[in-house]
Amino acid sequence: MSAMTIPVLPKQIPHGPHSPKSAAHVSPLLLEAADTESDAVLQKFGSAKSGLSQEVAGRRFLESGPNVVARDERHPRIRLLRKALINPLVILLVVLAASSFFTGDDRAGSVILLMVVLGVVVRFVQEARADSAAAKLRAMISVHATVLRDGQQREVPIGELVPGDVVELAAGDMIPADVRLLTCKDLFIIQGSLTGESFPVEKFAAREEVAGRSPLELANVCFLGTSVESGAATALVVATGLNTFLGGFSSQWRSQLD
Repeated sequence: MSAMTIPVLPKQIPHGPHSPKSAAHVSPLLLEAADTESDAVLQKFGSAKSGLSQEVAGRRFLESGPNVVARDERHPRIRLLRKALINPLVILLVVLAASSFFTGDDRAGSVILLMVVLGVVVRFVQEARADSAAAKLRAMISVHATVLRDGQQREVPIGELVPGDVVELAAGDMIPADVRLLTCKDLFIIQGSLTGESFPVEKFAAREEVAGRSPLELANVCFLGTSVESGAATALVVATGLNTFLGGFSSQWRSQLD
């Protein structure tokens, strides 16, 4: 998997891993996959050790949507202009200009208005340029995962992953979705972004009993937003996008902001 950069992810986790709410964000399919033998999991998802065919992956992408938990959106120009205008300093200067005109000091009022116009124009141009530069930079950056499609290894943008895809993981890779491990060797995962743990956690591919356990304690699943410190593995994509553990938090935040 390419290690160019990290896609947009939430900046912080509102609830700890042991919060009662956290389990609600885990896909039931992921828990079921953890409690099932790997061959049976592949069969359930209509996949195989050689991965999905490109045709099937295309159909599933239309059904499940892109594998993203947050989108980068460019700000409309009218919004940038409004932000530049609705500013305490701008409002203060406008009030001072109005006072100057009201008292007959047209020269002072004109100078103040000129300062306001110049300040608003400069801020608007700078923010518009910064927004465009950021958009161009995001367009240049893409994170890929090594996926088996039609029995062949392919580098696919992680946004195009679908449930049932078989991905290969190696040291330095980011976990591209919520996955069930199929095979692994000396695999250690850094999941401090979700659990706060300072040390990597060793993972295994064997079936796990999930009853009464926190999903983050399961050794045969890995979550979007974590990364591989060492080892190698082959994993089945079970949940993507907002259906992932991390995506659940994103949905929660959006509902709180609305």
